[in-house]
Amino acid sequence: MRCMKILAGLAVLAAFSPAAAQDTKVSIGYSGWTGFAPLTLAKQADIFKKNGLDVTLTKVPQASRHLAIASGDLQCAATTVETWVVWNANGVAAKQIFQLDKSYGADGMAARNTIASIKDLKGKTVAASPPGTAPYFTLAWMLKKNGLSVKDVTVVNLEPAAAAQAFVAGQNDAAMTYEPYLSTVRAAPDKGKIIATTLDYPMIMDTFGCTPKFLAENPKAAQALANSYFEAVAMIEKDQAKAYEIMGADVKQSGEQFGNSAKYLRWQDKASNQKFFAGELQAFSKEAADLLLEIGIIKAIPKIDDLIDTSYIK
Repeated sequence: MRCMKILAGLAVLAAFSPAAAQDTKVSIGYSGWTGFAPLTLAKQADIFKKNGLDVTLTKVPQASRHLAIASGDLQCAATTVETWVVWNANGVAAKQIFQLDKSYGADGMAARNTIASIKDLKGKTVAASPPGTAPYFTLAWMLKKNGLSVKDVTVVNLEPAAAAQAFVAGQNDAAMTYEPYLSTVRAAPDKGKIIATTLDYPMIMDTFGCTPKFLAENPKAAQALANSYFEAVAMIEKDQAKAYEIMGADVKQSGEQFGNSAKYLRWQDKASNQKFFAGELQAFSKEAADLLLEIGIIKAIPKIDDLIDTSYIK
């Protein structure tokens, strides 16, 4: 009888032990963009799981990622800074909690060899993702810096992979795309050239964010998400070959191919995050919001401070 009581007691203790605790479920929307790859690494290397998270990563086109958030299918997402402005301005509330990466040439405009500069794109056809996405915004940004607007070109809506493939196949005068797809253009110089990247226009910065509801109900899980990302970045530093192999496999690249794409961006550690969230993020968000308003993507600028929560990077 006593043995039975002991066994029963052990069963009760086991039920409440950390090993038996349920990992917090969280669904994250992202894309095959090289800058988001540490999220894949955190998943595949069990970093999320180690930190008490049951993460589902789902590739969702940027143009519809906010719809998945609004429906509740996603609690968090990775996307460019200006996209959070668009989503919040259009009624999909979300807050950025840490920075993922900065593009250093990983986003760019490919053009035919007969096109010498962005100013020469007037009247031309450019492939880019739909309005409200990073490639479309990048196109608008580059055109504006050269005295043009999206009204001066014909935009053909193609997602980054398709835009690059179509360009190499001889379609359209130019294309907006990013790594790893931009490398397909780099590998086909007879088809065209890259006339501008984020080295020329440093305006692609990616952040990770979640809905206010998720953050309010799961603050420990949100902290675990941030910690997991920083651990993944540290793993890349410690064992680059293995990390590149894991991250490359997600986009059907070898570790070496992935490394070539990764050369054009910088993943951001905690120290970089703290610096970025201390003013750079807010200043860029304001300039981006002004352009988004100008080109009709948003009808009003949301309060920038409402789009940011710095408590997870301290």
